[in-house]
Amino acid sequence: MNDIDLGAFSALFQEACVRCFGHAVTAPLTETEAKLFYTKVFDATGLVIGWKSIKNYSGFLLGGSPGKAENPSVATLDTLARYVTGAPDTTEPERKTAAGHYPYWYGYREKWVVGHGAVAAPAEVGAHGVAATPGMGTKAKWFLRGGLKGCLVWLSVGGVLAVVLVVFLLVMVNRRTAPGFRDDFHALSADSLAARGWWVVAPDTVYWNKRGTDGRGLTLYTLEGDNWPDPEHAPVIRNLLVRRIPCSSFTLEWHFEDFIPHQNWQQAGVLLSEDTTIGSRSLRVSIAYNDYNGVYPRSGMILLQAIVSRDGAKPEEIAHVPLMSVDSLRRYPALARFLDHTALRIVKQGDRLRILYADGILANTSFREIGSYDMPMDLRYVGLFALKGFVDSSANMPVRVSYFSLDCEKRK
Repeated sequence: MNDIDLGAFSALFQEACVRCFGHAVTAPLTETEAKLFYTKVFDATGLVIGWKSIKNYSGFLLGGSPGKAENPSVATLDTLARYVTGAPDTTEPERKTAAGHYPYWYGYREKWVVGHGAVAAPAEVGAHGVAATPGMGTKAKWFLRGGLKGCLVWLSVGGVLAVVLVVFLLVMVNRRTAPGFRDDFHALSADSLAARGWWVVAPDTVYWNKRGTDGRGLTLYTLEGDNWPDPEHAPVIRNLLVRRIPCSSFTLEWHFEDFIPHQNWQQAGVLLSEDTTIGSRSLRVSIAYNDYNGVYPRSGMILLQAIVSRDGAKPEEIAHVPLMSVDSLRRYPALARFLDHTALRIVKQGDRLRILYADGILANTSFREIGSYDMPMDLRYVGLFALKGFVDSSANMPVRVSYFSLDCEKRK
């Protein structure tokens, strides 16, 4: 569980405790409390979280000292989020069929990230349902209770208006395309990135702190790491900048400036995945350099590569398109200008996926299709990356990303 998941899980568990017990919990739950928690979650959601697991989670989060790490499943996290948000009850088979992508957990997690992990501290609730700030005097509490009675008329009027507004907004939303997202990466502070829905995975603080080096976009570096299965190395991609994809059919686009890799396996692109774990089913699309083939070297080549990873099986390379040879660059150095502006686009409609590529001296050259593929994967996260595999002979090359966009397919 990474830092983002852990922070969201901690906030979610505390909110669930507040709903269950009516107050914040500061110490690990007893067996009796854990069994009550289990019963209330089951009654409210129709889903099961074992009481022993609940007790272990409380010990891990509230024990006050390092202990055995807990890693709840996505299904468990989704059940907690359903409980906290008051979702309709269901059964495990019904959830698997209708909401197998666990939208309650990922929705909660996204809101937590946007809020920088700042979940409102639970207030003390009095006998009249009034949240009392610690240290609030008796007169102040009396004023709140009286004020509430005086506001009932206004609330009733406001409630009617709110219902009308909500209905209007729902109608308008159903008529529109899901909101698109654009980023030119001119603001790269941690707070600004988080507010725009980004978070960084496996940060290398030295190079992550250089992300705004030239002031013209996001600068990543081809650091050592990979998500390619390797028995000698745990999969990791340093400074992977991730955001959630809120739809199953979408168009992604991203632009590089002056990116000309020249050593193995320097590359940069996007990692599309089903969840936030590095080993999940995924699609990796990148511009890369290669001068090695099996046991013998060959002429260097800059290429566009797309690799699919499925459930621990051997990866499948679905696209391998040479873009430019190093021999040609040596003979005609001016050819490098055609990599001044490179752009890639991914269009996913249902299970059908297209990959498109554009390059040129000018930024407005047209896309051409590289290929179209069957892709029966529920890709819900996209991460911008740069890496060089698990080698130490290649340089940590800077890669400038100047633009990113995400558009959901228009609703029918």
